[in-house]
Amino acid sequence: MSDHRVNPAALLEAMIDAAVEAGRAAHKIYLGSFEVQRKADHSPVTEADHAAEAIILERLRKAVPGVPIVAEEEVAAGRLPSIGSEFFLVDPLDGTKEFIQRIGDFTVNIALIRDGDPVLGVVYAPVTSGLYIGDVLAGVALRSHQGTASSEVAPRARIRVRQAPATGLTVVVSRSHATPETETYLGHYKVAERVSVGSSLKFCLVAAGDADLYPRLGPTMEWDTAAGHAVLVAAGGSVLAPGGAPLTYGKPGLRNSFFIAGGALHTVPLQA
Repeated sequence: MSDHRVNPAALLEAMIDAAVEAGRAAHKIYLGSFEVQRKADHSPVTEADHAAEAIILERLRKAVPGVPIVAEEEVAAGRLPSIGSEFFLVDPLDGTKEFIQRIGDFTVNIALIRDGDPVLGVVYAPVTSGLYIGDVLAGVALRSHQGTASSEVAPRARIRVRQAPATGLTVVVSRSHATPETETYLGHYKVAERVSVGSSLKFCLVAAGDADLYPRLGPTMEWDTAAGHAVLVAAGGSVLAPGGAPLTYGKPGLRNSFFIAGGALHTVPLQA
């Protein structure tokens, strides 16, 4: 790795440790009582967002000093580092609305971006103990059942996208961001089942072969998608922007275009 004394495998383990520790902190708050505040853009934030992010920032800065970290709550507070060819994207609690509603599919997300592409990614869902790991460099994606109460490293199994069933696709859709454009786009496919889930778990379901397609025809920020994107690509899938090119990172404003996340199928491109 450029100028780093840590190899990708060791860095990935440091990212996993940070995500799991942050998930433990968020889960503890989730099980108790907490206040909900509003950020400048009126989106909700809780102490769990801040506690998880503080843990991740400390862990990553210790593991790889000098690599910029773009983290959601840091950016909300006006702290956006200058980024070069390599940086982290962190969403300490993706699915804050689900968290507040006591729906367990919120996640902790950490990704390493290199030259615009996510190359390492970790997604951890503390309530369900789902840990998803993507190493795009090695072409390996893994899943484990990592409970918040255990200090043991749970066994990890390879995951891979599946061939699209002839009976029709399983499509994952956002729990809280359905759009008419999404319905129009899905008209291109034979859809057998829809699964509604919050946060970046949508990418992970496709990566694990539990679903085939995740169209997102609505706004997202780069930290919302980078870790799940890495897991899906490492599992053999794709995340494509309008026009059919891969979704990239480090864009002005850190805002994503619409995108289509797919498994082992040729997705219908969005119009540029």
